Order: sequence, then structure tokens, then C-alpha cells
Amino acid sequence: MKSSVAPSGKDLDAWLSTWPHVHGQYRSLITSLQRRKVAGSLPCAKMTIELLKAVMGTCRWTTAAELMSVVKRVGKALVDAQPLQLVVGNVVRRILFIIREEHKTKLREVRAREGGSTASLSDDGEAGNELEASVPGLRTGVMEAIGELQLELDNVYNEICELALEHIHANEVILTVGRSKTVETFLREAAERRRAFEVIVAESAPDIAGREMAKSLAAAGIETTVISDSAVYAIMARVNQVLLPCRALIANGGLIAPCGGHMAALAAKELSVPVVCVTGLFKLSPVYRHDQDAFNDLRSPSALIEYADTQLLPEADFLNPAYDYVPPELVDLYITNTGGHQTFYLYRLLGEYYHHDDSSLD
Repeated sequence: MKSSVAPSGKDLDAWLSTWPHVHGQYRSLITSLQRRKVAGSLPCAKMTIELLKAVMGTCRWTTAAELMSVVKRVGKALVDAQPLQLVVGNVVRRILFIIREEHKTKLREVRAREGGSTASLSDDGEAGNELEASVPGLRTGVMEAIGELQLELDNVYNEICELALEHIHANEVILTVGRSKTVETFLREAAERRRAFEVIVAESAPDIAGREMAKSLAAAGIETTVISDSAVYAIMARVNQVLLPCRALIANGGLIAPCGGHMAALAAKELSVPVVCVTGLFKLSPVYRHDQDAFNDLRSPSALIEYADTQLLPEADFLNPAYDYVPPELVDLYITNTGGHQTFYLYRLLGEYYHHDDSSLD
């Protein structure tokens, strides 16, 4: 019989091969992450949940500690496959938090029925190695809670869009950078509710994603203007607010935005224009970033300069970063699926979504 405690590394692959369906799903997601075939944070989060749900429903485990060991091993392999996709680690840690909470709830119910005291349980429900105790109904409770998490992700755009009219006012001029499905859906919702406003889109060179964003907004009947990235500061005096997309929301209140986001936030700060980030809380990550290089991705410089022209500048380095780090002091408000939050409140949300012992998946 296979051990219920999942090994790590190559042994994890062999351990999961006992269950062909789960192993195939695991290998498929690992390969997709390594080859960057999963486009977007939300699809990546949903695929991670589906895999972990299949693993928990199929593999053998009897206690919360054993289940958490399995989730950590599989989660660590997924994170290692694509370290820059922080949403994978977020989902893994969120599920670990769910397991802890469900175990604590079921254990209290068992002790209450037996007439025993629950005083020995800490606020985390883990005093005295309580996670090693087997409690009935844990599997069902965890699966139901994960189902609620999946429902939360399915409705994340709808819940964010409910706030559109509260933050977009009539005749406003809004500036955004690049293309983001969340920001696009947010703006389109306000337009569908008869709110008249103008959008200025920085083209976000060199991939020029902003042009596609502008084309989509214009098709929805929104007055849209495309500008070059170098014109952001010049146009900022006309802008009422800046809407930034978000790849990841960092524990200190900063965010990782598409390249050009930091420049727009600095210009807005100089001219006292509010900067608002529209994002789902599934992107909230309990990791910290202290400079522009961490959690960034350097793309091919061929989009910036032809290879033949590099011979003219043999001593020059050409960098094409994919993302910018926007520090918390440049962001005024986060609009999320649970409402609007200021940067200093994010540490409270971290405590509601993650457990401090799960910061490292090793």
C-alpha cells in the first residue's frame, strides 16, 4: 500500500502514478505552467484548484496533517514549475488555510458532542499536535469549502463590476495602461449602465496591448483615446483617476503591474491624481517584494531593437521587463471582489486568507 504522506521531487511523480487520472492531470498542468500555456491568472487559479481537489478526493489520507503534507508537496511542484505565477502559491496556501479551519471546526464539534473541553484548542486549532487527530467529516467539509472557493472565483468579475458605478462618475477621464480583462470588464459594466466617461489607454509598448484594449472599449461604445507611453505625464493633468491592472498583489500593499504601471503611478502622484487598482483577492500574495527585479520577467529584447543594430552598441544592455513593481505609497485604493480597501488594510486580509505557518511550502 502506498504511503499517505506524499514524497517530494521525482518521487512525487512516481507516487501520483498510482492514480493515473490524477497523475495525468498533474503532468498536464506542470507542463502547461513550464511552457507558459496557461494565459491569465484566473484560469491558472482554477486549474490549480481542480488539480488539488482531484488529488485530495483520490489520494489516501486520514488526518489533516497528512492531507496538508500532500497539498504542500503537490503545490511546491506547481510553484517550482512557474515561480513567477504567484497565484498558484496563493491558491495552495488558501486551501491549506481551509483545511486548518475545517479541522478546527470538526474537532470542536466532536469534543462538544463528547462533553469534553475545547479549551486546549488554540485560536489556530493546532495546540498539542491537534492536526494529527483524525476527525469524522473532514473530507466532506474540506470539499464543500473548496467548492465555495471555486464559486468565489467564478463570480469574481461580477462582484467587482457591482462597484463600477461607485467609482466611475459622469464625464470623468480615466487613464489605464495596457490590457487587462478585469479593468476592461469594470469599464464596460459602467458604460452598460449608461455612465458617460472617457478612457485614455497607454499603448504599453513594445507589445502594444493597449491598442487592443482601446479597440475593445471603443466597440463597447466608450470614448477611447490611445496615447504613447511617453505622453502619460503630459496627459495626466486632464485625468481624474488612474485604473491600474494587477498581476499580483503583494503583502506590503504594493502590486505587480504590466510594464508602464510604475511610470503612470509616479506621474499621478506628482499631479495628485488618485491611483486605483482593480483586482480579485485571489491575487493577494503573502510574499514581499523590495525592488523592481524581484518577481519580474525579462522578455526578448528583439521587440526593442533589431539584432543587427546591436552591433553598433556592443557595450549596451537592452532590457525588456514584462512587469513593474508599484510600491504601496503610490496606490490609493484597491477595488476587489469584497469591496474597496486601502493599502494599510491588506495585512488584515492576509490573516483572513492565509496562515502564517504556510508562508513557505517547503
